[in-house]
Amino acid sequence: MSTKYGETMSTFQFLLFLISAVVFYLFFKQLFSSSYPKRGVDFEAKNDNEQIGGVTEMKKTFSTPAIQLPRVQQLNMMADESIEKEDYVEADKALSSALILEPDNQEILLKHGFVLMNLNRLEEAKEIYLKVIELNPSEDIAHVLLANILHRLGDDEKAIHHHMIAIDLNKKSAPHNFNFANTLYDMGRKDEALEYYKRAFQLDNSLENAQKMIKKLSFK
Repeated sequence: MSTKYGETMSTFQFLLFLISAVVFYLFFKQLFSSSYPKRGVDFEAKNDNEQIGGVTEMKKTFSTPAIQLPRVQQLNMMADESIEKEDYVEADKALSSALILEPDNQEILLKHGFVLMNLNRLEEAKEIYLKVIELNPSEDIAHVLLANILHRLGDDEKAIHHHMIAIDLNKKSAPHNFNFANTLYDMGRKDEALEYYKRAFQLDNSLENAQKMIKKLSFK
């Protein structure tokens, strides 16, 4: 009895072994057959934008965020837009905020001085340009704009001084010569003004106002 039972168990175990062998054979045959899609090799997307394994969703999750401009640069751009619209009040707000963050930013300072001039806040603009010159004595734009302000404030002696510095720093600047000519003309020094109008026009013959002043002063 015990022998028959032992023989029955051996037959059963043999059947299990055969079944297991067949299963493993079929599995590995499919695994290494050409019909099995190898990752990144045999897969062909049905659509151009089809992805494997949720890559599309991952790209959404890990997509590169939009680049944020530095706050000072944002405020500078806001000021430029306001200046273009001639909204100098809003430009002043943006530039004042920018200068809190970067008080020695010369580009912002120069622009702020221009805005203050247009708001007729001349004393404040004067201090702005004096600060720029302190930071950079060779900044010719600051000198010529300061000269214009000083002239409007009635300090013509200092205005002429800064006009001359600006021209000396940038001898090929037609606007510097033109601005100096305007100051001289306002002061009644018309012969000297004519000389600088001519210099400005020689440097840039597109300056129609300089040409008009040359004609006006030449046939007085």
